[in-house]
Amino acid sequence: MTDASTPTQTTTPTAVRPSSDTAPRPGSRATGGTGGTGPAGRRPAAVRPRGRRARARVGSVLKHVGLIAFGFVMLYPLLWMLASSFKPNALIFREPGLIPTDIDLSNYTDGWNALLHPFSHYLINSALVVLGSLLGNLLSCSLAAYAFARLEFRGKRLWFAIMLMSIMLPIHVVIVPQYVLFSQLEWINTFLPLIVPKLLATDAFFIFLMVQFFRGIPRELDEAATLDGCNHLRIYLQIMLPLSMPALATTAIFTFIWTWNDFFSQLIFLTRPEMYTVPIALRTFVDSTGESSWGSLFAMSIVSLIPVFIAFLFGQKYLVKGIATTGIK
Repeated sequence: MTDASTPTQTTTPTAVRPSSDTAPRPGSRATGGTGGTGPAGRRPAAVRPRGRRARARVGSVLKHVGLIAFGFVMLYPLLWMLASSFKPNALIFREPGLIPTDIDLSNYTDGWNALLHPFSHYLINSALVVLGSLLGNLLSCSLAAYAFARLEFRGKRLWFAIMLMSIMLPIHVVIVPQYVLFSQLEWINTFLPLIVPKLLATDAFFIFLMVQFFRGIPRELDEAATLDGCNHLRIYLQIMLPLSMPALATTAIFTFIWTWNDFFSQLIFLTRPEMYTVPIALRTFVDSTGESSWGSLFAMSIVSLIPVFIAFLFGQKYLVKGIATTGIK
């Protein structure tokens, strides 16, 4: 118990001084300033990356839309030819749209047997020419490229410069001397004028392509093989060729496409119908004096594009890799 006579002590409240940590700062929302994150302040830093990402996304969408539109423009002639191959001759030029109203499959059956021989005969002729040209370019161009890239001989730079200058020489300049030579050899109306030059490394573009690739292969591999007793032939066969698959694939794909689509040279050297290849056979569907069979022409053109499409589809990876790595040393 407390004594009632004892006076109670009262404490007077002391004023709390605001510390520097709790005091409102100038420009904060409490002081009504404009430097914070309030409605009148600047946008937060987290909002700005969102705006940049949004602009980048819109730019990416517009870029892809432009690429798709450009690709459609480039593919439109092929799509139109594909659609026209299913139309009757009377509607091919009357209906320019891509969707045929009347599908007619007779263009493929009629075109296959429209010429003197079935169209498979001309496909086989083209396949023989392509196979010989492909093997010839792979063998001769790789050998010539190995000589320029690894061997040392007198006049090497001069011959390499002459080889490069031959790239600028148009085929129309050399076709007449070639025809005279092959005519004296009695090679006209045979596949020899189209295959034998490939065995002599006449395509300087592929030589240059492989030379650049061979120069990117370290010479230490050659030196190690030489110490093990390998000669140049074994180095070429067991080291250079296995490491040069992208360049060889690029050469094979380009040779296939260029030879398959070649019209001028084959028209000069092949004049008998049984020796015709696909480009010359397609030309016979167009008659300058009478009625042309456009439906059969478009149908057989689609058939002739299938091997090229398959070759590019399966060799695209090696094609891009070969072109991308030939300039790296």
